Amino acid sequence: MKPRTFIEKALGASEGAVVFRKPDLILTHDNTSSIFQTFRKMGGEKVLDPDQMVIVLDHNAPPADAKLATQYQDIRNIVTGQGIKKFYDSGMGICHQMMSHHARPGMIIVGSDSHTCTAGAFNALAAGIDRTEAAGIWKRGETWFLVPPSMKIELTGRLRPGVSAKDLSLWIIGMLGSDGANYMSIEFHGDGVSSLSVSERMTVANLASEMGAKNAVFPADEVLQRFIGSESPGIWADEGAEYNRTIKIDLSAIFPLVAAPHHVDNIKSVASVAGTVVHEGLIGTCTNGRIEDLRTAASVLRGAKIKPGFQLHIIPASKEIYLQAIREGIVTDLIEAGANILSPSCGPCLGTGQGIPASGHTVISTANRNFMGRMGNKEASIYLASPATVAASAVTGVITDPRISKNDDIFPYNPPQSQTNSIREGENRKEGIVWNYADVDNLNTDQMFAGKHTYSVMSSDAAAILPLLFGDFDPSFSANAKAGDIIIAGDNFGCGSSREHPSVGLAHLGIRAVIIKSVNRIFYRSSINQGLPLIVHREAVEAYRAGDEVEIDFDRGMLKVGERQFKFEPLPPELKEIIEKKGLVNWMKTA
Repeated sequence: MKPRTFIEKALGASEGAVVFRKPDLILTHDNTSSIFQTFRKMGGEKVLDPDQMVIVLDHNAPPADAKLATQYQDIRNIVTGQGIKKFYDSGMGICHQMMSHHARPGMIIVGSDSHTCTAGAFNALAAGIDRTEAAGIWKRGETWFLVPPSMKIELTGRLRPGVSAKDLSLWIIGMLGSDGANYMSIEFHGDGVSSLSVSERMTVANLASEMGAKNAVFPADEVLQRFIGSESPGIWADEGAEYNRTIKIDLSAIFPLVAAPHHVDNIKSVASVAGTVVHEGLIGTCTNGRIEDLRTAASVLRGAKIKPGFQLHIIPASKEIYLQAIREGIVTDLIEAGANILSPSCGPCLGTGQGIPASGHTVISTANRNFMGRMGNKEASIYLASPATVAASAVTGVITDPRISKNDDIFPYNPPQSQTNSIREGENRKEGIVWNYADVDNLNTDQMFAGKHTYSVMSSDAAAILPLLFGDFDPSFSANAKAGDIIIAGDNFGCGSSREHPSVGLAHLGIRAVIIKSVNRIFYRSSINQGLPLIVHREAVEAYRAGDEVEIDFDRGMLKVGERQFKFEPLPPELKEIIEKKGLVNWMKTA
C-alpha cells in the first residue's frame, strides 16, 4: 500500500478525494444562536449527537450590551434544551484554549472559527468551518472533507533565549506568505519538535490558518502524552509519504519578528523596526494567552513600569490560567507594572471587546491578525509580535527587541511588503456587470464585513448584511452591486476569519460568480455552503482588461473573458448538488 500522509490516514482516503466523515467534536461559540436558527431552517429540532458539541461563550465575554447578553442567554437555553454537557459560560475561557480539555490524538475536530486548527497541537485533525456547515453537522452528524495535499516542515535545534514559538510562526508565514499553504495539511517533523511544549505547539498550530492551511498537526509524542496524562499512538504519517512541499527550519536560527501593518505576512525583524512608536499593547488571545506567555510577560515587566500613556491589556486564555497566574504572583507583577487585566475572552482581537485602539494609534499585539480595522478601528495600525516583544515595547513605548543576550546576531528580515488593499473614496470599480478588483490580493473577510458587526448582525439576516458588504474596503459596492454581477479579484480571496456574512450577503444579492486567482480554504467552503459559485482561474483574471465582457457556462466549464476562452474544472458531483440547490440549508432539507 502506498505510504500515506497524516491527513490521508485520518480521513481514510487519498489526496483529492471528497469524503463524508463524522467529526468527534464540533466547536461553536458566540455564533451558536445564529447556528441554531440555521439548524431550524434545515428542519432540525434535536441535535443528532449532543456529545459531539463543545460550546464556549468567549468572543464578547462578558457581553457589553443588552442584545449580546440576550444572545448569551439564548445560547444557555439551547445548551439546556439540547442536553449539551461540554459547555463553558462567559469568563471560563477562550474556545481554543478550552478545547485542550477535549482534543485528543487521532480525533477529527471541526469548529465554526478559523483558528480551530489550534487543536492540531494534540495530534488531531482540526479545521475551521462556517456557521451553516456547523448547523448541518448538528442535524446530520457528518460533513464533507476534501483530502488536501500535505506540506512537511522539519524542525531541528531549539529556540534561543528571548525567541518564542510566535517568532517561529511568523518566520514560517514570512517564508510561505499568507496563502503559501492554501488548503494544505501541514505536518511538523524532526528532532526540534520535542523541544516545543504543547503550549508552544498550540501557538504554531493556531497560526496555520494565517498561512491558508486547512490544518497543522504535531505527533503524539512523549511531550504530548505527559501533557494529557495518557499514552496514545494517535495517527502519524507513514515513512516515505509524499509531500507537495518540504521545508527545513533550524530553530536556533530564528530571531524576534513582527508582522507589520496591515497584513500578517508583512514580516520584519524586530531589529529593523525597533524604535517605532507604539501606543497600546495586547498580550493574550487564543494565540498567546497561556500561563507560559504570562510568565514571559511578567519576567520582562517585573520591577519595571509601563511608559506613561501606554495602555497594556493582558487577557488570560482561561479562568484556570488566570487563577494560576494569581497563585504565582504574576498578576501582581503585571498590575504593579501598570497593565490592565481583562476577563478571559477574545477581547479587542476582533474589535468587539474592551481595548479598542484610538484613531491614529499603533498597537503591538500577540493576536493572530492585523488587517486594517481588525481591532475595531480602521484608523489604527497593528503589529503582531511575541509576548516578550510586546512586554518590552510597553516599557519603552517603542518597538523593542526583547532578547536577554544583546550579543545575539541581529539580522534584517524584510520580504517585499504586502499590498495594502484599499479603494480611494469616490472610486467605483464597477465596469458593466463586473466589479474589477483584479489587482487586489488578500481581500479579507474583515474588509468584506467588519468584525465589529459580526454579533450585532446575524449571519442568517442577509438583508441586514447587504448594506455593510465591503464596507471597510469599497463603500460603493453595497450601494451599486446588483444581481447578476460578477466579481474578479486576485490571490487569497476571502482570507481571514471564518465568518460567513460575506458569502451569505453575496449569495443573497445574486452575484453570478466570483472569479479569482486563488481562494482561502474556509471562504471556498462557505461559498459552496451558501450556493455562491467561485471560479479559481489565474489566467482568466490576468487576461481581464477594463471593460471586457465576461460570460460563464457552468455546465460546460467554459469562461469567456473578452475574446479569450478558458476551461475550468466543474465541481465534484457532491458539491455541485449543494450549489444547484442554492446552498447547504436547502440541500439539508432534501438530504
